Amino acid sequence: MPVTLLSPLSFKIKFNPQATALKTPQFNTLNKDKVIIIGAGLAGLAAATKLHSQNIPFLLLEASDAVGGRVRTDTLNGFLLDRGFQIFITAYPEAQKLLDYNALNLQKFYSGAKIFHNGRFHTVADPLRHFGDSLNSLANPIGSALDKLLIGLTRIRVLSKSDEEIFSAGEVSVLDLLKSIGFSESIIERFFKPFFGGIFFDKELETSSRLFDFIFKCLALGDNTIPAKGIGEIPNQLAAKLPSDSILLNTKVVSVDLNSRNSANVWLQNGEVLNTELGIILAVEEPEVDKLLPGKELNPQRKKFRSTVCLYFSANRDKIPVQDPVLFLNGSGKGIVNNMFFATNVAPSYAPSDKALVSVSLIGLFEDVSDDNLRDEVIREISGWFGSEMVGSWEHLRTYRIRFAQPNQSPPTNLMKNPKRESGLYLCGDYMTSATFDGALVSGRRAAEALMRERALLSV
Repeated sequence: MPVTLLSPLSFKIKFNPQATALKTPQFNTLNKDKVIIIGAGLAGLAAATKLHSQNIPFLLLEASDAVGGRVRTDTLNGFLLDRGFQIFITAYPEAQKLLDYNALNLQKFYSGAKIFHNGRFHTVADPLRHFGDSLNSLANPIGSALDKLLIGLTRIRVLSKSDEEIFSAGEVSVLDLLKSIGFSESIIERFFKPFFGGIFFDKELETSSRLFDFIFKCLALGDNTIPAKGIGEIPNQLAAKLPSDSILLNTKVVSVDLNSRNSANVWLQNGEVLNTELGIILAVEEPEVDKLLPGKELNPQRKKFRSTVCLYFSANRDKIPVQDPVLFLNGSGKGIVNNMFFATNVAPSYAPSDKALVSVSLIGLFEDVSDDNLRDEVIREISGWFGSEMVGSWEHLRTYRIRFAQPNQSPPTNLMKNPKRESGLYLCGDYMTSATFDGALVSGRRAAEALMRERALLSV
């Protein structure tokens, strides 16, 4: 084969540069007794992990140069740049089963946020973890005392439900849910919209109330964190536990052909064709499914997906306003910045020892604005928060425009979709369950289990 199998820890591929020029299909039946998984994001890795636990052979194909999908971390001049604003919540139930949290060396955020409103910052804090801060915030303009009580009652409500009950419950938009509970306009506009809007990349809070309840429950039970070596360490850890010859990087699939119930072909960009008799698990983003299955469009009425832009800046350690590991939210109702934080206040390892790393997130893609103009506008806006002298000294590192950040999960939703597309073909990804790290992991496991049940391979 033109692609060399390497350990997932190396993340380097050697391949024949002439392979992409192959004209005649090169059929390969050596892998016919292996499940073929397409896509090495969290869902594909979770599917592979489940198959490996049952000693079922598989081949995991990834088009890019590393595992992780959207969950990747780049290194630039000693800085760790996660591809977009991504926070890992320790209470994710599926993640607790699969990941070694100690090895990830998770670094915690402050359990609350600082909200910019009327020219100054106001603190919102979890009363069970920061009681004093929470008490001091009772009189701030972010919400009323009743709002704070309603947050406590919402916490009790979601903690009383199982995840299955949450995902199958009746649903409305998050905004409609908050209004029905009785939250004031001020706390919705100044806290809920920037906070949960930043989680769902949905400023108008059109996302399903099921997602809100699940995330609210996880936040009540766990901590917001990032791994010390970047968010990409999560997929790296999963990949490291798989057989070293089971992952092919830089291997782009162009189509899938199901010949019959017992056989399928996977066509690669280099002209090679892989055959399998065990089945295929498609673990790619939802729009990619349609490309790989021509004539079998997954969802003709698909809603427009969620997008985001993340900008990174470097600063001298003495040129940032706080040392607290806190998330800053834009509660002013103006501007393009939704949230930002100083990554090195949470995880000092994200930058060289004398530098700070600043992460700023926007909701949407801003396709009509150039990178330079977007950077200048963000600098201008953040200068209004912390002062132009300080912010003007920051150096722009990189801008990430993430077109497909999350599937759109506004009502109506089905967060417990059947992973079986047809005999021998199974789907997984966060669009199949909840648009969270945990949802991706759950969907991968469910796809593998569905395949094993159909093929009578599941151990009792």
